[in-house]
Amino acid sequence: MGDKLLRKITVPYIIGAYIVFVALVVAAFFIDLRAGIAVVALGIVFGIYILVLLRVQRLWVYTQLQDIENEVEDTLRYSFNHHPLPLCVADRDGLIPMTNDKFKEIFPDFEKEAPVERKITHERISMLSHDSNLTIDFSSALLTQPGKDSYSVLRAPFDAWLAEKAESEGAEYIYGIAVDDVIKDGSRVIGIKAGDDEISGDVVILADGVNSLLTQKAGLQKGVPSPNQMAVGLKETIALPQKTISDRMQCSDDEGAAWLFVGDVTKGKVGGGFLYSNRESISLGLVATLSSACTGEVPVYQMLEDFKQHPAIAPIIAGGKTVEYSGHLIPEGGYDMIPELFCDGCMVTGDAAMLCINLGYQVRGMDFAITAGKLAAETALAALAAGDTSAAVLADYKTKLDNSFVIKDLKAFRRAPAFLEHWDRMFNEYPLLCRELFTKLFLVDGTPVEPMKKKAMGALKGVGMLNLLKDARGAMKSL
Repeated sequence: MGDKLLRKITVPYIIGAYIVFVALVVAAFFIDLRAGIAVVALGIVFGIYILVLLRVQRLWVYTQLQDIENEVEDTLRYSFNHHPLPLCVADRDGLIPMTNDKFKEIFPDFEKEAPVERKITHERISMLSHDSNLTIDFSSALLTQPGKDSYSVLRAPFDAWLAEKAESEGAEYIYGIAVDDVIKDGSRVIGIKAGDDEISGDVVILADGVNSLLTQKAGLQKGVPSPNQMAVGLKETIALPQKTISDRMQCSDDEGAAWLFVGDVTKGKVGGGFLYSNRESISLGLVATLSSACTGEVPVYQMLEDFKQHPAIAPIIAGGKTVEYSGHLIPEGGYDMIPELFCDGCMVTGDAAMLCINLGYQVRGMDFAITAGKLAAETALAALAAGDTSAAVLADYKTKLDNSFVIKDLKAFRRAPAFLEHWDRMFNEYPLLCRELFTKLFLVDGTPVEPMKKKAMGALKGVGMLNLLKDARGAMKSL
């Protein structure tokens, strides 16, 4: 699977500031208070629109580059390294990637030996209507600097490389099994059950993903997330020759682009699309909330098929062959989704602990998972050394998390998921507004040209000035 490793984000701030600056200049040029306010509001909303688009990109990076439960396993086994304690990892599919900066802490020169695909040097953002496409293409030398660079990877070879590294350090893997239940002695978790097999352990760390049945069976989570707290993602990997991809993405053979889309891709529902370039394939897909997927007239799989036929996408994947099709659930509820994190003999972390934050301009999960896994491992080591793995001792894991950037960041942006979920205009009216505005700017049809002020005001009527200001205020307050 080819997707982009998460990195530090500077693009939204640059683009957002540029858009607001241009809007102010245009407003001053008009010397008209009403038109000035309209253009400034449009500039602000358009800047926030870019932030939401980046949310879609990070959402899919979060899921497809991650399966956080496996990242946590990777972090755990490296945290346990050089300690005379046995470590067993029951892994149903072996997906273990990490963020770039955290990854470098473990493998300082990983890009020299890991099977990476392309260095991402272009960030592209598109707003789609059914027949239009407004795209921003950003590139900068900053995106290629060590520690700030990012890469696309194909999951199969990349995960195999990671597993080899882990096993070379002494981790024991049990591949291809699904852990069905936890073994309990009263209220204490003392092991796991996989089919007819049972494996005991002094400490069990649950990291089985967003749909964590084990967390429920351990008594750490009550009930299940609501549909508006979850999203579904679909992705196809489409094979194409390396030179063809380079030419179509306007990159060198070792470089690539990350491209995201909002609007018609999800038929006006909450979500968006993404495209990442690998060496000899394209990763193309979309993300939509479960509540939208269940209530929409178009099923998610048809959204993806229509997305592939959109005029912005069809020429890029023309002649390609789909070699992989995948789907995944994504937690979107933020801090309010976090279950209980510990009990006697057990801790929960990573994706199973719902440690993900969606801000629009940034969606993070991998750095949270790695840090949480490290803290869980440290807590487990201390408990084992003390000979006490009770909840009273393992509570130190939550204390450490609360004092880390993980919980602090989740608390700081607690209101963001609810706001983004109900911002319907972002996926309906605003793409059409952009289509109308830019059509008026660039269309030459033999009729007299309208003044710029009239063009802007005409396009804004479909949304309304008050709605523009309301959306801008709500987004800035939440984000």
